[in-house]
Amino acid sequence: MGDHESSPALVASADPSRARRVMEALRSAGFLVHLEVQGPAAAAVVGNGGADLMVLDLTLPDLDTTRLREALGEDEATPEPLEAVERRQIAAMLRHTRGNRRRAAQLLGLARSTLLAKIRRYGLETASLRGEE
Repeated sequence: MGDHESSPALVASADPSRARRVMEALRSAGFLVHLEVQGPAAAAVVGNGGADLMVLDLTLPDLDTTRLREALGEDEATPEPLEAVERRQIAAMLRHTRGNRRRAAQLLGLARSTLLAKIRRYGLETASLRGEE
C-alpha cells in the first residue's frame, strides 16, 4: 500500500473509463476511493468534509461550481461563466425531454437549429440521443 492508507478520496467524473483509471491509481496509493457521477452528489461529499483528496471532472453538467466553492470554504465565489450555466441547462432539459431535441428547444425558448448548434458546441450529441448526460 501507499502512504495514504485509508485516506478518503473522491473521484467525480461521468466518464467511466477515466474514472476507472484514476480510481485504480488512487487505490494503489492506498486511498479509499468514492466515485460520484453526478455534480450535486460530489458537492455534497465535499461539503460534508468526506474527502482528503478530490479529483473532479469540471465538465460534469450538473456540477454547481458555486456550491462547490462554498463547500470548499471560498468566501467570494466568482460568478460562473454563462457558457457553463447554459451547458448545464441544456443537458438538464435534454434529460427532462428524454433526448427529444424539438421539445427541449421549445421549452428552452430556442429555435431547434440554435439548440442543435449548442448541443454540438458543448459536446452533448451522444448524451442527447439517449436522454442522458
